[in-house]
Amino acid sequence: TPGAEGEAPQPPGPAKPRSGRGQERPPSPAGSRVSPHPEPEFEEGPCGWGGCTPKALQLFNNPEGYLAVYSLLAVTQGVVVNGLVNISISTIEKRYEFNSFLTGLISASYDISFCMLSLFVSFFGERGHKPRWLAFSAFMLGLGSLIFCLPHFGSGKYQYGDKLEDTCQTSETTSANLTCNASTKSSEQNYLYVFMLGQLLLGVGGTPLFTLGTAFIDESVPKHKSSIYIGIGYAMSLLGPAIGYIVGGQLLNIYIDIHIPERQDTTHTKVDHDDPRWLGAWWIGFLICFFSVWLLIIPFSMFPKHLPGTAKVQAEKISETHDNGSEALVQTKNIGKSLKDFPVALLILLRNPVFMSLIMASSSEALVATGFATFLPKFIENQFGKSSSSSATLGGLVLVPAAAIGQLISGFLVSKYKMDLKSIIKFMISTCSVALLLNTVFLFVECKNEPFAGVSETYNGTGMLQNLTAPCNAKCGCLRSMYYPVCGRDGVQYFSPCFAGCASYFVNNNLTKMYYNCSCIGKSKKESDSEDLQIDALPGKCSTQCRFLPFFLTTFFLAVVFTFMAVTPTTVAILRCVPDKQRSFALGVQLVFLRLLGTIPGPILFGVSIDNSCTLWDVDECETKGACWIYDNKRMAYLLLGMSAACKIITIIFVVLAVYFYKPPASNKVLTQQDAEMVSAVNT
Repeated sequence: TPGAEGEAPQPPGPAKPRSGRGQERPPSPAGSRVSPHPEPEFEEGPCGWGGCTPKALQLFNNPEGYLAVYSLLAVTQGVVVNGLVNISISTIEKRYEFNSFLTGLISASYDISFCMLSLFVSFFGERGHKPRWLAFSAFMLGLGSLIFCLPHFGSGKYQYGDKLEDTCQTSETTSANLTCNASTKSSEQNYLYVFMLGQLLLGVGGTPLFTLGTAFIDESVPKHKSSIYIGIGYAMSLLGPAIGYIVGGQLLNIYIDIHIPERQDTTHTKVDHDDPRWLGAWWIGFLICFFSVWLLIIPFSMFPKHLPGTAKVQAEKISETHDNGSEALVQTKNIGKSLKDFPVALLILLRNPVFMSLIMASSSEALVATGFATFLPKFIENQFGKSSSSSATLGGLVLVPAAAIGQLISGFLVSKYKMDLKSIIKFMISTCSVALLLNTVFLFVECKNEPFAGVSETYNGTGMLQNLTAPCNAKCGCLRSMYYPVCGRDGVQYFSPCFAGCASYFVNNNLTKMYYNCSCIGKSKKESDSEDLQIDALPGKCSTQCRFLPFFLTTFFLAVVFTFMAVTPTTVAILRCVPDKQRSFALGVQLVFLRLLGTIPGPILFGVSIDNSCTLWDVDECETKGACWIYDNKRMAYLLLGMSAACKIITIIFVVLAVYFYKPPASNKVLTQQDAEMVSAVNT
């Protein structure tokens, strides 16, 4: 291995080509500390544990073997963090009586720990044993999964109360149950801190994965193959949320305590999936992932510090670091060896205009991507009249495959055509521009709202708009917190059977409720309706007349493909525009900016924009505003278009700036006086 212990000092004269760059070592300025012995940069070795290196394990001691294990860890991380947590959060909210603010704290805990540790883990791990860092990552992800599901085992059996009827109840006992009791607080809310601890540990485990793990791939393969390896790893990480949603959704069909107890009311024998009190077994998925991810500790602990052939790969690489003196500065001053180098190492990256432009561009893309990942199902549900479950399924079928395809295509193209740094950035400009044009699909798919009693229509000429209560349902004691839409035979949608004035129902052979004796529903608009005249309303929203859904899904699928075609090139460009010994640290800085400027504010800004299109809010007995029930479809479409277009334009601007600022490195670059003064100023 180059620079091994016991090697004689190099004689005076031109230095040997530096591994990974192929350039001469620049002369040291006066006063700099340079060791007479070159440090061992690449400690290649066999796969195994100490002296135990079975021959069979050496088949995996290569980039392909590492990529396979890395992909498994990325998938598992995605299953837990972006799949199981998201699909379980509403069940956890009901089980432990959390409000939206508290569940928001649980979700944000992952990003908080990720941001706090990302810089330090990537800084110290750059020169460390990266595979062992990933073994630590697997350990923390497993521990976080275990702790996150512990509240289920400590909170006892789930106790549900009496079922609230959704029909018109005119008895005095109904109104007695509608009193405000805002002071009630469940003792089980103390489990909030256990959930937050689990998320914090998951954030600790996720930090090395996308910083040190990605940098290890880049340093182990030739430059023209790096993009395809990274693209495969990133695409595999996107399978995690899809698997999490599918598996988690199936697990929610299992009762939370496995055994379904007898009902505590006199109407039926057992609680079923359609009962609003039903809670699924959200905790099983976390328990499975706990065991699964800990199994990955074994293969990661077997890999050497550097894979065989790393020194040769690095020696053949040609530097594309932005020419601002940072490469010579990092090499000459040997920055990154100790904690005192942290400020100057961070300052070097922040002074790199190409790096900062790419970070701002990727943060803008992350903002719009997380916004759509959160609210695309809501848009489909309201715009095209789909149910919540089918909207979530359609949203997942668009986002996950399109994102994976985009990253694979871009990684393949960058690798096939052996693009240099400037070509990669220009490629990003083209993909972002196409994605911007495709996002205009929101202009052409806006669908008008269907008639809704008390919102856009009156109750057969009685009552007022923006008021669900009318003379026909005033004595029913209806709850605005129980949103259970029904479609009347008059073609008008009603907030619930109660607000439609329905006093009775029966269950047909398909186990579907049919409502009749509805005082608020007028005559059918179809003269041909001669049968089932006793049925006044059917559960669910009225079928929409909008037929743009296939066109929207196809166009938006392409928009997501072109959006994610910029993700892998952005990572490759960041790795190439910074000094070799700052690659992991650069990815850590990027991920902090992505969290602070993208994934954290993204859902918040999109949520505020969508709330501006709300026309009917949930108001409980205490007159507290809750979720939005009905949106203005046209306004929602235009707001989403405005948000996505603004983010795309910002992205294009910063990518263009990256091309403008980039200067290819000059040969035999020496440390400038300005850079030397900067180091002295920071150190003092």
